[in-house]
Amino acid sequence: MIKFMKKAVAAVMAAAMMAALAGCGGTSASSTTASSKAAGSSTSAAGAAVEKIKASGTLKVGVKADIPKYSLLNTTTNKYEGFEDDLAKVIAGKIFDGDTSKVEFTTVNAKTRGPLLDKGDIDMVIATFTITDERKQQYDFSDPYMTDAVGFLVKKDSGIKSLKDMNGKTIGVAQSATSRSALEDQAKQEGITLKFSEFATYPEIKAALDSGRIDVFSVDKSILNGYVDDKTEILDDTYAPQDYGVATKKGNDDLAKLVNDTITDLKSSGELQKMLDKWEIK
Repeated sequence: MIKFMKKAVAAVMAAAMMAALAGCGGTSASSTTASSKAAGSSTSAAGAAVEKIKASGTLKVGVKADIPKYSLLNTTTNKYEGFEDDLAKVIAGKIFDGDTSKVEFTTVNAKTRGPLLDKGDIDMVIATFTITDERKQQYDFSDPYMTDAVGFLVKKDSGIKSLKDMNGKTIGVAQSATSRSALEDQAKQEGITLKFSEFATYPEIKAALDSGRIDVFSVDKSILNGYVDDKTEILDDTYAPQDYGVATKKGNDDLAKLVNDTITDLKSSGELQKMLDKWEIK
């Protein structure tokens, strides 16, 4: 009887051990399968943005329409012309195997570029979009393709030669642009008071300067180069150097990488500088 009980206990223990081992083996196989599926899903998601653009047949880019040399809509040809438009075409070429024509441009300004990107109406923004820590929380930015600083355009007979001469004067700036906050900080340091008037477009600011509604047109200096004429001049003073980058929607990591790799290649090859030189951007 005792021998029988010992054998029975041994049999039960052996069965339990086999079940446990089988259970461990089953869990391992299941985990491996699940991990493989997850990895495959992750890989698929990682390339989703670029594949979606390829499937649509067009890269949709938000650009300015009112910045000579950077991006200006030619009302005669109805085509966008400028450095940033050329950059968009180069990126399109990377996506569409060298075909740089598959680009659809949408006019944006400082107020609309973010919302249009958020809604997915455009795939990226190449529109003198200044890289800031705050904006990097909302969008993915490429490495800078241009560095500029805030400058001033005034009438030659205004008597304004520096920021201190602007005490009590009205400065025209673009809506939602970084120029205003940069100048407010500088004004505090110099102990002067500035007034501001915001406009939707750069041509509106220039028109306000010409008509005397504002005293100074302030935006990044290279942009001002497209608006200077025989009655106006750009001051030597500049403030708050800032970088321009290409912005893409958060989560579109594959697209952000493609854009950044493109800019890196353009820089290292010297092609980016040639593009800037072509449009006389300094």
